[in-house]
Amino acid sequence: MGQRQILAGVIRAGSIRLLYGVLLYLVVPFALLRLWWRGRRSPGYRQRIGERFGRGASDLPRGMIWIHAVSLGEVRAALPLVRALLRTRPAQPLLVTTTTPTGSQQVREALGDSVHHRYIPYDLPGVIGAFLDRLQPCLLVVMETELWPELFNGCRRRGIPLLLANARLSPRSARGYARVPWLTRPTLAAVDVIGAQSAADAERFRALGAPHVECVGNLKFDLSVPAGLAAQGQALRDTWGAQRRVWIAASTHAGEDELLLDAHAELLQRHADWLLILVPRHPERFAAVAELVRRRGLALAQRSCGEAAAGSQVYLGDTLGELLLLYAAADVAFVGGSLVAVGGHNVLEPAALGVPVLFGRHMFNFAEAEQLLLTAGGGQCVDAGTALVTQLEDWLTDAQARARASAAAAQVVAQNRGALARLLGIIETLLPEKARRGG
Repeated sequence: MGQRQILAGVIRAGSIRLLYGVLLYLVVPFALLRLWWRGRRSPGYRQRIGERFGRGASDLPRGMIWIHAVSLGEVRAALPLVRALLRTRPAQPLLVTTTTPTGSQQVREALGDSVHHRYIPYDLPGVIGAFLDRLQPCLLVVMETELWPELFNGCRRRGIPLLLANARLSPRSARGYARVPWLTRPTLAAVDVIGAQSAADAERFRALGAPHVECVGNLKFDLSVPAGLAAQGQALRDTWGAQRRVWIAASTHAGEDELLLDAHAELLQRHADWLLILVPRHPERFAAVAELVRRRGLALAQRSCGEAAAGSQVYLGDTLGELLLLYAAADVAFVGGSLVAVGGHNVLEPAALGVPVLFGRHMFNFAEAEQLLLTAGGGQCVDAGTALVTQLEDWLTDAQARARASAAAAQVVAQNRGALARLLGIIETLLPEKARRGG
């Protein structure tokens, strides 16, 4: 390549970054307005605004391992990795950043003071650069599919190793990124290693121009079930009536709750004592879903109020950090975001607890886990209405069929562990020599 071509490439890359930066600064007022708007129902969005512009970092130590997990689902996925780093590198300080208040709350509840925590700054030129210069992290680990052009290129310019961990890329997302190759290719080129969840994810990243991709598996298979959780779940359901059949609909979105309540109302016509645990995905929807249940004329108990579910028909899981416990108290699980075109949520959490899993047809964010569960018989894909009611009734009335599905679901998780060890190996190769010695 001649000098003129190199110079032209540098100028073109600089122009792209300049255009991207200008566009982002133009969007900032709208981003702040969106925070204010969302803060009507979730006050956390109106708090710690300064952190979104890089403030509040002056008391953070330099040279940390920095892990970014955008929201609740990514934080849950990152927990095995964070805990492994705390265990294997006790002298190495860790920073965990999030974007949403729910993710922030999960970090605080699950990890406490064992890690440093902030909101990640907006991907603004100047803001990101100052944040990186202040922290000087020894490694940045970004969970799943968060592509930040200014951050990624800032790491490359400063020689900060960057790992995209547990990376997934649906066909729809890949098509979206392919429409802006002038931004996607240089952003992916700045990543030292992309640790993809599956071979299909890896291939889609390579097709977008990512030069360093490895298939490491899905970190969510390495979920560690807390000791005694099964006993806690059984103790909880004993307070509801030991002989009652219980199903849980978790991580539900607007448009799904109505369908699930319809299914439960039909089941109650034949099984009057059955209980539905309903857990909306977003805390700002808790109150609206509670009102929806009341309008349906169903007896409601809310966990946040400490209400007993013994005489209720619907138990609202309106707390954070207790989803695994509620799964452990259920016979069958439905995982939301799948009856509407959200792409599904983590079906491996109930599976790890040996709870058979139902989900809708929109599972493009969890296609590999969906296929594994379907093949093994630990999960079933259902449409709303008759198919959902029929499968729930089959599993809840047939103890042997439920036991077979339970064993199959747990086996899927057990047989596909290993991503954590592979990611820890990649991290070891990426860490600078000084950080490796210090760990």
